[in-house]
Amino acid sequence: MSEPGSLVRALSGRQTARNYHSYVISEVGLGIASGRFAVGSILPNDAEMMDSFGVSRTVLREALKTLEAKGLVEARAKVGTRVLSRGRWNLFDRSVLGWIQEAGPDAAFLTSFIELRDMVEMQTATLAATRRTAEQVRMLHYWLNQREAMTGLSEPYALAEFEFHRILCEASQNPFLRAASGLVEFGVVQAARARIEARVEDFASEKSSLYKDLADGVTSGAPQTVAQAMAAILTIDRTWILNAPPAPNAG
Repeated sequence: MSEPGSLVRALSGRQTARNYHSYVISEVGLGIASGRFAVGSILPNDAEMMDSFGVSRTVLREALKTLEAKGLVEARAKVGTRVLSRGRWNLFDRSVLGWIQEAGPDAAFLTSFIELRDMVEMQTATLAATRRTAEQVRMLHYWLNQREAMTGLSEPYALAEFEFHRILCEASQNPFLRAASGLVEFGVVQAARARIEARVEDFASEKSSLYKDLADGVTSGAPQTVAQAMAAILTIDRTWILNAPPAPNAG
């Protein structure tokens, strides 16, 4: 769940692991995010986990090293592998966000996320208005049209909306904002999930005019128009996200 679009694809159900290594990473990562492996606890020993997951010691240890690199666990000699507090997790990592998404983020997490999302999206959009290339403008309008065309299909619609925002990240010409596409995707997915839970049938129309204003503002190089449109989009999404029913907990 590390490539762009993977969080969107998870809206339709859990994704199958590509190999044993990915399977162990996903199972333990989700177990930590859901609280099944509690913060501060020691994971089961190698023999137990090898038996539980049906993998070799090499696969298990490589998986745990990956989780350690993401800040979820810490291995200590003669102690074992301890689950770290959320303050140590790499929340910019798409896989970590995916496990949190599947486990069901709580209200406090979503509130903190929205605060960051607002800053990232506003800065990205205004920079894109003055730094975009002709090809990025073309792709922005392509995904704008796809967003409208897929309005009745939750996953394709969410993918089109994410790609629209991802192009804005690219158009900012800022490497840090480009690297924030996982955060951007997580925001699109949370807003889409809320609408799915509410059984919305037309996903696009509520924000259609705002997305058009945003695309046109980027095209014409009008940062103020872009900022106004993005602020309105974020306000609508914020209401949906914070008022959505809790996602089923995977733990």
